[in-house]
Amino acid sequence: MIKLWTGEDVVAAIGGHGPDDWSATGVSVDTRTLRKGDLFVALKHIADGHDYVAEAFEKGAVAAIVCQAPTGVSDDMRLVTVPDTLRALRDLARAARFRAKAQIVAVTGSVGKASTIGMLRIMLSGQGTCHASQASYVNQWDVPLSLATLPPDADFAVIKIGARRPGDIGPLSQLVQPHVAIVTRVAPEHLEAFGSITAIAHEKASIFDGLGKDGVAIFHGDDETAVHLRAGTGEGLPTSFGKAGNDWALRNVRLSRDVTVILANGQGQDYLFKLSVPGRHFAVNALGALAAVTAMGVDTVTATLDLAHWAPSTGRGTRERIVLDPANDGETIELLDDAFNANPTSVDTSLEVIAASEPHDNVGRIIKGRRVVILGDMGGLGAGAAQLHGALAQNCHLQKMDQVHCAGPLMYHLWRALPQHQRGQWAESPADLVPQVSRMLDAGDVVLVKGSAGSKISLVVDAIRKLGHRRPQEE
Repeated sequence: MIKLWTGEDVVAAIGGHGPDDWSATGVSVDTRTLRKGDLFVALKHIADGHDYVAEAFEKGAVAAIVCQAPTGVSDDMRLVTVPDTLRALRDLARAARFRAKAQIVAVTGSVGKASTIGMLRIMLSGQGTCHASQASYVNQWDVPLSLATLPPDADFAVIKIGARRPGDIGPLSQLVQPHVAIVTRVAPEHLEAFGSITAIAHEKASIFDGLGKDGVAIFHGDDETAVHLRAGTGEGLPTSFGKAGNDWALRNVRLSRDVTVILANGQGQDYLFKLSVPGRHFAVNALGALAAVTAMGVDTVTATLDLAHWAPSTGRGTRERIVLDPANDGETIELLDDAFNANPTSVDTSLEVIAASEPHDNVGRIIKGRRVVILGDMGGLGAGAAQLHGALAQNCHLQKMDQVHCAGPLMYHLWRALPQHQRGQWAESPADLVPQVSRMLDAGDVVLVKGSAGSKISLVVDAIRKLGHRRPQEE
């Protein structure tokens, strides 16, 4: 493994006290994912990391940053003591940023962060070494940890910056000091903390605070809050993406069951490329990512070719064929797993995808294949949550669905507003829907499962997979 930090550099960066005769190949705050050779940082949050220092050493940690003496640790273990371990992690991140040679792009947004980060990573990895944000922890840990694990010789870095409360993003962006910053899209989320979508937009725009005078501020120009995003670009060069009239514009998007073909224009040049998944929202995210890598000076022809190899991560729009009868390949259910997150905007984009999907007739108990939606509660919508759930009944894409099943107390407001011919099952929780899954679906159906992670709607996804033999969607 390549050495990431020397003990001398760590102790100097954080102003700690302890041995420095060691080197680390990584940094960890979680013993569940810690690897041999890591430096362990004992953070305090829901659980106290000091209770896991002994376990960290058992799993191969070379040293630990602590602010108190941990129990069960022998005297010969390397402990670096500081007054505040979270501050130490930030100091380590600051030192990593100072020594880095990488071009850095920072990403935030209510919708599309994960797909944009994945697209950036696959485009940049084809043209150099690329470091990207991985697991999600507490937001105040994520960014410092992403920087602290940034190899000094990496060519590129992609850093996710999220927000759960006002004032989160700006200081983190200033820590990152990105060359390019992107706001994917602003949508209702965490409204109990922000109060309005305008306040969310101002928070998202603060990702531009860390840009220097040569930085590039990229934002969704068709967003209803675009005027606030543009006003917040600060020293960065404002660059919009979206429909015609933006700096980067989609000229044509063609969707099929398995592919999205995109014709776009940016900086006076046309780009024709494809994604190996369907979705207009994926096309928009790809456009923003392409604007970013162009600003970073990479070969855009190679970048667009590499985009064809991108696929969404589990629970974020993945497509699978569930084979119900291994002796008959025709008896399948097509599953769209989008169970990781949900707000009104992302539900709309997912519904557009299933609306463009084609069920198969004459293969199941029911002669006609159906478009079926199973929805769990959308979290973080504040006092207007019930109204926002009920309003989904008027969604133009939802009206094309044959059957809509709902789980959760908030989704009851949608279920009650549905016309009788669409209204499927409603249950207090996704767990209560699980025993009914086999009766809710049939061969030939296309089914979308969507909801916030906290709704546990992924239980329904698991139940659908257990109906048969899972087969990944072929390209």
